[in-house]
Amino acid sequence: MSVLEKLTSADAINLEDQYGAHNYHPLPVVLNRGEGVYVWDVEGKKYYDFLSAYSAVNQGHCHPKIIGAMIEQAQALTLTSRAFYNDKLGIYEEYITKYFGFDKVLPMNTGAEAVETALKICRKWAYEKKGIPENEAQIIVCDGNFHGRTTTIISFSNDENARKNFGPYTAGFIKIAYDDLEALEKAITSSKNIAGFLVEPIQGEAGVYVPSEDYLAKAKALCKANNVLFIADEVQTGIARTGSLLAVCGNCTCENQCEKQSSYVTPDVLILGKAVSGGVYPVSAVLANNDIMNVIKPGQHGSTFGGNPIAAAVAMAALEVVSEEHLAQNARRLGKIFRTELAKYIETSNIATLVRGKGLLNAIVINDTEDSDTAWNICMKLAENGLLAKPTHGNIIRFAPPLVMTETQLSDCVSIIISTLKQFEK
Repeated sequence: MSVLEKLTSADAINLEDQYGAHNYHPLPVVLNRGEGVYVWDVEGKKYYDFLSAYSAVNQGHCHPKIIGAMIEQAQALTLTSRAFYNDKLGIYEEYITKYFGFDKVLPMNTGAEAVETALKICRKWAYEKKGIPENEAQIIVCDGNFHGRTTTIISFSNDENARKNFGPYTAGFIKIAYDDLEALEKAITSSKNIAGFLVEPIQGEAGVYVPSEDYLAKAKALCKANNVLFIADEVQTGIARTGSLLAVCGNCTCENQCEKQSSYVTPDVLILGKAVSGGVYPVSAVLANNDIMNVIKPGQHGSTFGGNPIAAAVAMAALEVVSEEHLAQNARRLGKIFRTELAKYIETSNIATLVRGKGLLNAIVINDTEDSDTAWNICMKLAENGLLAKPTHGNIIRFAPPLVMTETQLSDCVSIIISTLKQFEK
């Protein structure tokens, strides 16, 4: 079709179907504009965004401060590679390390790259600092995890759809049940070759599973007692999504308003992505202190785009927005309202059985089997009613709006969700 012709939703879907790999199954909504908590499709219909690009757009769509930083830097210098210094990277490295309370950062681009980076750092630390024999290090992971889709990561995934026919798989991982301290202690003490424990503070892709209140603190204590690195994957849960700067918030910049702050921990290795850039540009980061990060020497790890000037400028602006607009506090306050209102409805519902989450990362469990299409059909109807969400694991619907949402907007969204669910009551 001519580039001057107006693209319809059907046109766009057909083009992707014909020319793109079929590695996603999106809702049939074609978006072309976003602002704050709203997105519009090519026909001009307006929606509330309740996915936030899997929590990448915490600061809202096209935040003017973040967009402005990107444009300004793009007009000056975009990419140097790490073969040379640039005048933005060091400033960014100082900013983000002080922001989160670590000595060093290793900048990357995507969440999966950051996870791979953390795994490499953990293994190298294990051989050079802990004294584990080379090639014998093991890292503990949790059932139901989602850390990305690289070959190594899918090697310890439970998702057979992501694993099947992609082997042979990478060795060196032990899987245990999530939120099970006894299983963790057994795994840690089973061998002298345990290097690290990689965990999501809340399992988002698995259906927003929030662990027991003391799980993370006790898990960190077990790791510390056995000289095992506690590695927190906060790609989805970080950057104010759960009502604090991090879901394991040991160095909180939330004006000391975190709930039960004493139960939070500081990870040995912190993995960030997604909202580090406000969804404007691919930016991820791995943070650790010198005793861990200094095992990485020149030539041992890197990325052409990692730490580029645009990424540095965008990330600093995005993190400034989180602090300036008190997004963690807003997520905490609105999340309570959301769960309270949905729980009231669920008390008398036979289509939804549970609402769970923390901050503005929440999910409802639909009263049907995982292989049913009920949750998908509900999301299709939600889209018709002006709200975009997506099922995960068949019968669970995740709700994660931009953190700039107001209480009035949230109230409108709760009404849309409840009225839509009522259409599916049995």
